Amino acid sequence: MANKTNQKSMARLESRTSPEIKALLQKAADLQGRTLTDFIVSTVQAEAIRVIQEHQTLKLSLADSEAFVDSLLNPPELNDKLKAASVRYKQVITD
Repeated sequence: MANKTNQKSMARLESRTSPEIKALLQKAADLQGRTLTDFIVSTVQAEAIRVIQEHQTLKLSLADSEAFVDSLLNPPELNDKLKAASVRYKQVITD
């Protein structure tokens, strides 16, 4: 009964590749003592996490970092356009 529950909670993923790539992946899986499926899923999962983190992390140069901190510590005076935008924003939010 537990096996049926596990099967229902799993999603199937298929891929077609050349025999050479499959042999390469199988060799890597064998070297780690893992099944081909386990090797592929864990490797792709790790890469997916890395890609997502890379795109969610803001990386600034030293100069950009200093400019950002400076603008937080010493904010510029609001000009007329910023004041008008603030008024429009408050009107939209309260309506």
